[in-house]
Amino acid sequence: MTTHNTDRSSPQPVGPPPPFDPELAPVIEILTSLRSPDAYRLDNIVEMRKPVPGVETPTDEVLSRGGTYSVEEWAVPGPDGEPDITLLICLPKHAATSTPAIYHIHGGGLIVGDNRFGLVEMLNLAEPMGMAVVSVEYRLAPETPHPGPVEDCYAGLVWVSDHAHELNIDPERIIIGGASAGGGLAAGATLMARDRNGPAVLAQLLLSPMLDDRNDSPSTQQMRGVGIWDSSSNETGWNALLGDGVRGGPDVSPYAAPSRAADLSGLPSTFIDVGSAETFRDEDVAYASRVWQAGGRLELHVWPGGFHGFDVVAPHAVISQDAIAARVAWLRRQLLVCHAASAG
Repeated sequence: MTTHNTDRSSPQPVGPPPPFDPELAPVIEILTSLRSPDAYRLDNIVEMRKPVPGVETPTDEVLSRGGTYSVEEWAVPGPDGEPDITLLICLPKHAATSTPAIYHIHGGGLIVGDNRFGLVEMLNLAEPMGMAVVSVEYRLAPETPHPGPVEDCYAGLVWVSDHAHELNIDPERIIIGGASAGGGLAAGATLMARDRNGPAVLAQLLLSPMLDDRNDSPSTQQMRGVGIWDSSSNETGWNALLGDGVRGGPDVSPYAAPSRAADLSGLPSTFIDVGSAETFRDEDVAYASRVWQAGGRLELHVWPGGFHGFDVVAPHAVISQDAIAARVAWLRRQLLVCHAASAG
């Protein structure tokens, strides 16, 4: 069973926020004029779940990539005693053999989003390598507090692994991934898989993951009131999941906040990237360091001047292209290593 890590180093003085990348600076100025970094509060979550004007939810036609993928929603069993969950399953239509897959968990601060959110970006990574993508619809906080969301994600992962052959997915080449809250849930579900002797996850792709409920790192202080999703909004998300008075306390589960895990050994190959100018920078760097200290394989990128989700809202910026290329290269290496191991 995963135990808790409650140790914290002494608070360090922090300076001003790191500067934004020159290409990204005008973009963040526009974004924050539309929605402030501290916009999310427990009393306006319903409002925040409404569609953002001008941001289209991807249709099945868009997700099919011109007919390259079949797109279907499947209802599958949820956690024991809980409702079914929905998986949005995108399968390459013309695969001659079983395909690798990304099991995708969407972001949204644990309080907003659905299984189509962030899916286009995952398909952008998957399609050139002929990978399937399965995106899970998990229950959101505060209506469903911990452990509901991560248990939903884990149940979907187990189902995909158990039914891989009927989906023409290779069960030995399932990579779990997500951005922001989805990255945190992916890390939590991976810890569950390790501790429960569950599915053999090949690797985990964690993009600016939301890992630490304590919300007190130097980067949370530097970025308060700056950028996207600051410490105030972050507190809203964690309080929704854990409850005010529980967040930051000694009894938070590592499956909710993976930074709380005392033991980070035995994890699959991991990729973490994060911007230098965002709330999650220091908790992500600390998590990466602890995986290395436990003997794990992990690739870390801290993109200078990147804000939260910069690659999604400014995909043509040079730094965004570099970030996306690094993810593609890492994914290719994971699949090559797996293929070489199978051949050997």
